[in-house]
This record gives sequence, C-alpha cells and structure tokens, in this order.
Amino acid sequence: MIHKRSQDIAPNSDTVNSVNDLAKLANYSFMDTLNCDPDATPDGIDYAPRQVLSGHYVTVKPTPIENPEYVVHSTRLFGDLGFTDSLAQSADFINMFSGDMSNVPAPMSQLGWACGYALSIFGTEYVQQCPFKTGNGYGDGRAMSIFEGVFKGKRWEMQLKGGGRTPYCRGADGRAVLRSSVREFLAQEHMHALGVPTSRSLSLYVSKTETVLRPWYSEGSRSQDPDRMISEAVAISTRVASSFIRVGQLELFGRRARIQAHPQAMAELTQLVLHLIDREYADVIDPQLSLSDKVLLLALEFRKRLTSLVANWIRVGYCQGNFNSDNCAAGGFTLDYGPFGFCDVFSPQYQPWTGGGQHFAFLNQGVAAERNFLMFCTALSPLIATHPDELDQLQRLVNGFTTEMQTKMQQMWATKLGLITFNQPLFHELEALMIKTPVDYTLFFRELCALPANITPLKKCFYQPPSKAIEQQWTAWLTQWHSLLDCTEDVETVDSNTVASHNHAEITNHINSSPSRTREQISVQMKQVNPKYSLREWLLVPAYSQASEGNYSLVRELQAVMTQPYAEQTQEIEDKYYQLKAPEFFAIGGLSHLSCSS
Repeated sequence: MIHKRSQDIAPNSDTVNSVNDLAKLANYSFMDTLNCDPDATPDGIDYAPRQVLSGHYVTVKPTPIENPEYVVHSTRLFGDLGFTDSLAQSADFINMFSGDMSNVPAPMSQLGWACGYALSIFGTEYVQQCPFKTGNGYGDGRAMSIFEGVFKGKRWEMQLKGGGRTPYCRGADGRAVLRSSVREFLAQEHMHALGVPTSRSLSLYVSKTETVLRPWYSEGSRSQDPDRMISEAVAISTRVASSFIRVGQLELFGRRARIQAHPQAMAELTQLVLHLIDREYADVIDPQLSLSDKVLLLALEFRKRLTSLVANWIRVGYCQGNFNSDNCAAGGFTLDYGPFGFCDVFSPQYQPWTGGGQHFAFLNQGVAAERNFLMFCTALSPLIATHPDELDQLQRLVNGFTTEMQTKMQQMWATKLGLITFNQPLFHELEALMIKTPVDYTLFFRELCALPANITPLKKCFYQPPSKAIEQQWTAWLTQWHSLLDCTEDVETVDSNTVASHNHAEITNHINSSPSRTREQISVQMKQVNPKYSLREWLLVPAYSQASEGNYSLVRELQAVMTQPYAEQTQEIEDKYYQLKAPEFFAIGGLSHLSCSS
C-alpha cells in the first residue's frame, strides 16, 4: 500500500485536470489514524467471506469492471471539487473510478478499504445476517472507499459502489447493476438539490461486456417479489461524502467494548468516536473537552441532525425504505439509496420496500430514527460507563428525542403550509382529506403554493374526483387555512438563492421571524420548500431501461430536471414530469414497489 501520512500533505485548491492533480490532494485520515485489520492481506486480494475480529477497516483491492463506458457524471459536484468536466471521460479517471487502481499515481493508495458494522433493526440487535452468527462478518459487502482528500479546504471521501467482493460480501459477487446505479446516482443529486443532507454522486460507468444475473420483475408483474432472473450489465457508481461512518459501525465497536471482545476493544471504540468527531463535528465540539463531554455533545449534535434530516425527508416526500442502523450515517445525512421511494399518492404508511414493514413507512420514519439514535447512544455508553452522571445525561438525550422530533416536524409542516406557527387541528384535517381524496403529495403542496381560493386548481392533484361532501370539506379547509395566513404588507421576501444554498432551516427561521407578509411573499416562500419535481420510480424506469440498451440521454435529461426541483422549467418539461402517476403503473413490481436494491 502506497500513500503518505495525512500530516505530510497540505490542502490544495487548484483545478483538478487529471488524476495526477487528484493525487496531490490525497489525505488518508481514516487509514492513517485508525487500525487496519491485522489479518488483512498486503495485496488486498481478500474476497472470501471471513470473520474480521478487530481493526477499523480491511484493505481490499477493487475488482475493475470489464470494458467500462461513461454514462454520466455530476457537473455540480465536479464544480464543487474543482474538477474539469472533461476529466470524467479521460482514460485514467475512467480506469480509477471503474475499479482499476493498478496504475494510480503516488501518493495515492492502490488499495481501497472496507469496513465492518453491526446490524440493528428498529432498535433490536441482530447477528443472524452475519454468515458466522457472531456479527464479525457483516459490513461493506460491495462498497469500498478508494480515495480521501481535501478539496478547497473541505475533506471528502470517495467510495465505489459495486467495486467487487470484500470479506463482508457474505458470498455475493460484490457487483451493482446499471439499474440500481442509475437510481442511486440520480437520487443523491436530486436530494442535494432539494436541500436535504446527503451523500453525493460523482460518476457512473457501466461495463459493455460484463453481466450478472439478478432477480427482477416481469413486465406488468403485480407480484410482491421478483418472478424471474435477468441478465444485467454491471456498473460502478462513485458516491462522495464527508465520511461513511455509520451508526452500525459505532455499534460494532460499542458491542465489542461492552463485552471486552479483545484487549483493544475499548481503545478502538474511543479511536473511532474521536475520528467521527474530527470528520463530522469538529466545528461544534472543542478538541480540548474531556472524552465524557465530547461524547455527550456528540450525542446532542447528532440528535439535532437526525431529527432535522427526517423532517426534511418528510418535507420532500422521501421514504428511505430500509432505515436500519447500518443505513444511518453517523454524520446525520442520507446514505444508502437502496429500496427508497418518493411518494406519489400520499399515505402515512407508504413503503416502497416489500421487505421493509410498516415500522419504516413514510410517517413512521421519525420513530425509526429514534431507535437508531438509541443504538447510537448505546454504542457510546461504554466510554462513560464509569460516570453515572454522564450516563444519566445520555439517557435524558434519548428520552428527549421524541419531543425534538415532534418540534422539527411541526416546524416543517407549518413551513410547507406557509404558516407562522403550526396549527394541529388544521393539519389533522388536511391529513384526513389527503387520504380520503386521495392526492399526489408533490403536486398538491406545489399547487397549494399558489394560495388557491377554492378547490378547482387542486383537482389536478387528485387521483380520483372527490364526492360533493368531500369537496365541501376541502372548501371549508381552504377557508380555515386562508384565515390563518397573515397577508399584510412590508416585509422582505426570502432570498431566491436560499434553497439553492441548501439551508432549509434558514427559510424556516426567516418565515418564523417575519409575521407580516404579502400573499406574493407567502407564495414565494412556499415554493422554496415545496418542490415542483420529484424523482418518482415511474420516471426512473424508462431512464434505466433505455440505459440498458446503451442510450443514456434520458438519464442525463432526468439529471438536468431533478437538479432544479424548485424551478419553473419549460412547458415541455412540465408536461412530461409534472404529472400524476398513470393508472397502469399502480401495484406494478419495479414501478410501485421493490423487493431488493442490487
């Protein structure tokens, strides 16, 4: 393994025109400050499932895909990082980000790294999914980080999805297919544009010759589970984040420390927690504090981020589908776009994943987050086990999660409705009406931004015409809503760049501090938190279907539309993407529900 120590490399903000330029920014804090598995192989050929008993990571050599072809890259992230767009289609860059690390320039590492983590489902610890039934073989089965560096003063980590097997692959092939890679690539950039904290998409390459068999649905199938095996092209997407430390990762080391699984168990937990603070919370946690104080402040700050994250998910109609602790980023952002979905018909119980259960359904995500926060704090607790007062404070943070989650949700609903303060009876009546009618979640709130005086403009959001009695209830609701909107003059409107800067809290604070608003200002503010365009599954299917035939134009068109989700785009785009889900798409496997995410 060839790389320089982190402290030997100074940050560099020059434009990145080549992989050689990228190498100058290499700064491997994770590998340089944490422990490698002592049983890791020097050459990274470590593909068979095995127990990893200690260490924070395993070095592993990516398996390149055959004959890679460029599909798409994120022009926005390239710009943020200082990459030139032409870099995405250069031979060296394609090789590196399609898994071939054999010729990367020094001081880059020619090996990637994969991490183990534990699994908790809705607050219950599991080991059954580990092939050894011990929890020591569960982790990054087809994800491996290959680069870490500092770009324009900010640290980013780059991780291949589908880069081949690792010791955590549990017997699988370590590959991702083009279908799931297109979904994740587009979803990450869409969420970023929506102003929701998320990992980012860098690039996507597909093999022109290598395929794998995957279970999937026959055309028009209404089965909950796939009913056939299909051959799909393998692909590698690169996701980028400030770190990829998961709650489940902390849990693994917390469990080991709790039972003293090996002599260094407590030390390795301490190292990982301090590294997490350095990577994700350095701006709010003073390095001079005691370990106990750091642990408590970390829990407090993570609680703030996690509650805000889930409120943002609900705001934009997103359901994670599988919100286990291993799919929960310890940095408080969205991670792992597997069986996710964006609501079409509003339902509190919307769940795109057939194996997810209602505990991970749309409006249950706050409760699922609370369980993940409990496991986060449980993982931290060995570090303060000898301090009863600090343990009590940690428990109080856990106990206070529900209240904070409720507060964030009420603030979010008020903002979506253009109100200064949350009105519970008004919201409950609205929720009931949206279920009775029913309505399209995204279209309804966007149409509401025009402050309609009657139900007529809203009918385009309804999947079935309301009865006269229901229509009267809608009319009464609109009258009550208008009475709560303060429409007086003389207030500065929200800056039009606020959403573009991804600061939803700033919008909420501005609205809450501006009691006097014109109707036009209320409308503008509502449009900045209620997107017009949403990445529905029925939009994704044609894109990845065409991509499977070598036509990537629809993928790129979706990228362009969905990275401007609040904008009033062309009439052609509106006619194509601002529509109700077609009746023939309901209950169809792959269009309305998913059973897997490969």
